[in-house]
Amino acid sequence: MKLFDVIIVGAGTSGMMAAIAAAESGSKTLLIEKNKRVGKKLLLTGGGRCNVTNNRSADEIIAHIPGNGKFLYSAFSQFNNYDIMEFFESNGTHLKEEDHGRMFPVTDRSKTIVETLFEQLQKLNVTIYTEAKVEKLLHKDQQIIGVALEKEKIYAPCVILTTGGRTYPSTGATGDGYKLAKRVGHTISHLYATESPIISNDDFIQKKVLQGLSLRDVSLSVLNNKGKVIIEHQMDLLFTHFGVSGPAALRCSSFVNQELERNGHKPVELVLDAMPQKSTTELKNDLQSKLLEQPDKSVKNALKNFLPERLLDYMLDKTDLNDSSAKQVTEKKLDELTKQIKDFKFTAEKTFPIEKSFVTGGGISLKGIQPKTMESKLVNGLFFAGELLDINGYTGGYNVTAAFVTGHVAGTHAAEVAEYTYLPPLDEA
Repeated sequence: MKLFDVIIVGAGTSGMMAAIAAAESGSKTLLIEKNKRVGKKLLLTGGGRCNVTNNRSADEIIAHIPGNGKFLYSAFSQFNNYDIMEFFESNGTHLKEEDHGRMFPVTDRSKTIVETLFEQLQKLNVTIYTEAKVEKLLHKDQQIIGVALEKEKIYAPCVILTTGGRTYPSTGATGDGYKLAKRVGHTISHLYATESPIISNDDFIQKKVLQGLSLRDVSLSVLNNKGKVIIEHQMDLLFTHFGVSGPAALRCSSFVNQELERNGHKPVELVLDAMPQKSTTELKNDLQSKLLEQPDKSVKNALKNFLPERLLDYMLDKTDLNDSSAKQVTEKKLDELTKQIKDFKFTAEKTFPIEKSFVTGGGISLKGIQPKTMESKLVNGLFFAGELLDINGYTGGYNVTAAFVTGHVAGTHAAEVAEYTYLPPLDEA
């Protein structure tokens, strides 16, 4: 009979950190992974460079986790982003800071991060099973007693599920953890894609009018069915052959999906403000000045370099100003053009599916989980961490941070619980 103190299912970001934390606390620890190697998805993060965390305050990080980030306050009080940085630095993996507080290994290779975690697992004598799939959780009288693999049962008073969401199924993230949790009574909140490119069927997208156009520091908003702004992000945006991508679109995508769900999948309205740094009045005055400076030139030439050329062409087209000279622009047309630049509306049909998105929204409902320990409220000795939870953040190191933090907290508390929990007789398990 194989007996451990703590079993972790899933050797991704949160799973490896959970195993390290449990072993550091003195637990005999087993880490089970269905892939051939550990950290497969972590290797892909940050474009293969691994944006390992973010150098901001806990409050700021939690503000960048719009999907239930506040649930993490208790976990952050025990282990936070600075502890993550200290963990890597103290183990010889130096980090560097880039824009928006993003932290990367100085090697620019995610492999460095995975290797550091793996070395720690080995140093701490964590037993690792690869190419092993957990078929079910073993429990008796609301107490975890272990896991069942295809051909054997392994026993432990504590099990931590860290199997990830449903993004990048090629990495093994196929939703196994949701099924395991559901079978023992946990509720799964609706799953949806977040940090995902947005698909639009609008005419100008279909005709590829703006395809490939990249805009710097614009504002993209998502509106509800009453025309009220749900969320606004001022970042870069890219028009593609299918819709929009780039940071602003990715950050708006979870809100698009939630609004689609709320309204029977009717298209969701988006608003682009190409000049968010100017008020409507300032913009109108600037446009007027430019036109007055060169009254005999075409509007297009008078406003040259005011906006990226293709966007200006499109907006002049929309306001029937392409064939006008600067002096022919009426007050009404000036208002129309100002509105086009500040309030350009188009619709979102959907986003890329979860499997092709960066992060899974939804997951195991937090109502059934203790925020301080990550332990189940329904089954003693069962813990959760990482993307499996109904927690999702923006790209920029926030999701990886949440995974490391919840993993460490779950591992530490599971080790504590395992110390004083006695397994019931296992002959009937």
